[in-house]
Amino acid sequence: MDMNPATSIDLTKTDKSTLEGWVKAPSTPQGLVMKAKIILLFGQGALPSRIAKKLKTSRPTVALWKKRFKEEGINGLKKIKKGRGRKPVFKMEKVKAIIESTLHEKPKDATHWSTRSMAKHQNVGHLYVQKVWQANNLKPHLVKTFKLSNDKHFIEKLKDVVGLYLNPPENALVFCVDEKTQIQALDRTQPSLPMKRGRAETVTHDYKRNGTTTLFAALDVLKGEVIGECMQRHRNKEFLKFLKRIDQATDKDLDVHCIMDNYGTHKHPNVKAWLAKHPRFHFHFIPTSSSWLNLVERWFGEITRKRIRRGTFKSVPELEAAIHEFIACNNASPKPFVWTKKAEDIIEKVNRCKAILQTSH
Repeated sequence: MDMNPATSIDLTKTDKSTLEGWVKAPSTPQGLVMKAKIILLFGQGALPSRIAKKLKTSRPTVALWKKRFKEEGINGLKKIKKGRGRKPVFKMEKVKAIIESTLHEKPKDATHWSTRSMAKHQNVGHLYVQKVWQANNLKPHLVKTFKLSNDKHFIEKLKDVVGLYLNPPENALVFCVDEKTQIQALDRTQPSLPMKRGRAETVTHDYKRNGTTTLFAALDVLKGEVIGECMQRHRNKEFLKFLKRIDQATDKDLDVHCIMDNYGTHKHPNVKAWLAKHPRFHFHFIPTSSSWLNLVERWFGEITRKRIRRGTFKSVPELEAAIHEFIACNNASPKPFVWTKKAEDIIEKVNRCKAILQTSH
């Protein structure tokens, strides 16, 4: 190793012994070991460039610890200068200010705060804002939607439908009935690339529309099986056709209770005339703006997520074939959705929400 007496450090026996002890001791922090090696090599007369190369560090680092040793001695290597190490925490006043601003203020140029806009507003780091939000379960970037029914007969309809879920009548079938309209047969403009290790499946962002279909579905609440049929339109004519399908697929000795929404087709005079001729059918209408009360909507979510949303269909018949295949798989191994919430609990929660809305406004 090249030597240069001009850059060397004269080490006392005590300092040399202490530095060598730090290097050999397994409990010595690695940062302190590095500093000790730098000074020991300077004591041997090594050049700064050689020391940096040997220890795989930078020349400024080598120069820094040489200067520190000359100014403060061996104790200077163990000192932690101001500004290093853990940063001081903010006071509770600052935490409260961030929370208050998040809850009761909005930035001038946005609808909600980001960590960086709040950090600039409160003169802190954005990572600190993130920690405060996480600790207090604040998520300004998220918004949830809600809808309270204004149906004058909300309580009566709710109790009727929930009663069918929790205490279905004997010698009867309970179906949740609805239409999923405007299901599009979408095909991508270019072939997709399959999933590989380290890469997700990729598809083009644009697509070609190849027509639409409407799925009429009746979910058996007890069994989880589905009676489904695709049609081009959803008028009272198509709805009557689907009711006849339910009539043919069920035991004639059993009553049929159908839970459905208030869509005009379901109350058409032609439908009412058909019901008069088929007294075993009973319609139960959910309150307006309460689609969550119809369990078939939950099943529609399943078929959308599992089969339709990421599917590619070159034609409407291809789309309808995929839908019927999903229904067949569902009925081969049905899994019913179990309703557990009592009507009284729902009414209590709705009243609580209405009280909050009235107070807020």
